[in-house]
Amino acid sequence: MKTIQFREAIQEAMSEEMRKDDTIYLMGEEVAEYNGAYKASKGMLDEFGPERIIDTPISELGFSGIGVGSAMIGNRPIIEFMTFNFALVGIDQIINNAAKIRQMSGGQFNCPIVFRGPTGSAGQLGATHSQAFENWFANCPGLKVVIPSNPKDAKGLLKSAIRDNDPVIFMESEQMYGDKGEVPEGEYSIPLGVADIRREGTDVTIVSFGKIIKEADKAAEELAKENISVEIIDLRTVKPLDYEAVLKSVKKTNRLVILEEAWPFGNVATEITYHVQSNAFDYLDAPIVKINTADTPAPYSPVLLAEWLPNHQDVVKAVKKVLYKL
Repeated sequence: MKTIQFREAIQEAMSEEMRKDDTIYLMGEEVAEYNGAYKASKGMLDEFGPERIIDTPISELGFSGIGVGSAMIGNRPIIEFMTFNFALVGIDQIINNAAKIRQMSGGQFNCPIVFRGPTGSAGQLGATHSQAFENWFANCPGLKVVIPSNPKDAKGLLKSAIRDNDPVIFMESEQMYGDKGEVPEGEYSIPLGVADIRREGTDVTIVSFGKIIKEADKAAEELAKENISVEIIDLRTVKPLDYEAVLKSVKKTNRLVILEEAWPFGNVATEITYHVQSNAFDYLDAPIVKINTADTPAPYSPVLLAEWLPNHQDVVKAVKKVLYKL
């Protein structure tokens, strides 16, 4: 095992796959000359050249469409958005073309493309740069949605995403690029749609994904001091979602808290809540609690932002609520 940053894990995954398959290329704003807005493509222009590491104008609709078209004729593009907030400019290409082309063509065209970049809040960036769209994309048939929380998962999941014959939305975070973690030295990949039991426990299940899961980790450590045993499931992929891993854990702990960095209406937590109450209702000893951001645009003020985002104290309160310890 070696210890590397999240951004380095992303770079390694892309580079290793590009060395094996010359139909793979990376395209996006500042990915080449600047080594990536967050240095996730550092050194790749030198190795692969400007025909495979391609800087673009500020035109998400344009380069998303180019990527979709090239995927349809046999390439495997990786399209980087500086942030998924900017993907809204190109969302017509993602939803109406990439996600639908296999079905609309009767299986004559595949669209093996990865759209990747940061999602969610990254501090004081304001309302238009702090949005989590994973539930939006997961709502669209034809798309797979992946949100890793650590360098090992980032590398293994990105390799699987690049190899997949369907379009994959691969979501990261500006606040995770500097995170360090152990990554295997040799070749490995992690299958899409398989959750990770991040921490085993017996009293309550917490389901989460992406960077916000760190707040679950902090809460679990704090609760352990009170002899409360928390099981944490990292979904890793929200479409397809590993329902069986969640159900198995809930049947063991009999209580469920879901932590998600998204607005409270119609999100991933809502889908999980419905599925659990439909398939494991008799195992629940308390109502399910879901924790989300406030139902407002993200504030710029750091004081208000701290109130807007879920934190580990919110998780502690939720766990104690389902345990009837409040």
